[in-house]
Amino acid sequence: MASVLVVEDDQFVRSALIRHLTEASHTVRSVGTALEALREVAHFRFDVVVLDLGLPDLDGAEALKMLRGITDVPVIIATARDDETEIVRLLNDGADDYLVKPFSVEHLSARMTAVLRRARAAGAEPPPTLIRVGGLSIDPLRRQAELDGLALDLTRREFDLLAFLAGRPGVVVPRKELLAEVWQQSYGDDQTIDVHLSWLRRKLGETAARPRYLHTLRGVGVKLEPPRSEPGR
Repeated sequence: MASVLVVEDDQFVRSALIRHLTEASHTVRSVGTALEALREVAHFRFDVVVLDLGLPDLDGAEALKMLRGITDVPVIIATARDDETEIVRLLNDGADDYLVKPFSVEHLSARMTAVLRRARAAGAEPPPTLIRVGGLSIDPLRRQAELDGLALDLTRREFDLLAFLAGRPGVVVPRKELLAEVWQQSYGDDQTIDVHLSWLRRKLGETAARPRYLHTLRGVGVKLEPPRSEPGR
């Protein structure tokens, strides 16, 4: 079973979650503020964090960013907000899943099981080796990337997207596969992928109109391949 940190300021909801998760044989600690959550994560090892957004001291979205600065523990957002734009932003900022209140404990348990399964599967994989595609050099273990010997300043999601595509050079990857493997989502908005591809292209010194590494095939998917020889290069 899992070690769970519940971050929830509503005492009634918090008590119910603790009771049901404990009955399911999980080890549970709980706090009611973002700062307490950060202290807990800094001092204890958890398998998953259930994070409410409406915290009294700090918005949960900001708390998520701070958590991501110190740990890769899977985070499930528990929120009464159902705005799709905000949900997409939270997933891009590092949340592993989300649930809109009210939800059943059985639903939460199922989501926890899925998140933990993905996390454990990733931990069981052998250490990845250095990936080279043209002038790109990507070190998945150190999470560092270089282009023509210069370090690339990439966000967490940009790096994941680049590394995933670079690991399959020349292969057209469907958008559904990108959502499933990079965003860990079974569904989502294609705009999320487009925005990250745009940011990534900018950092690779290219555009959608004049691609070098990243090529979009409309209605099919995306591929990364070494650039063709160019005049003057």
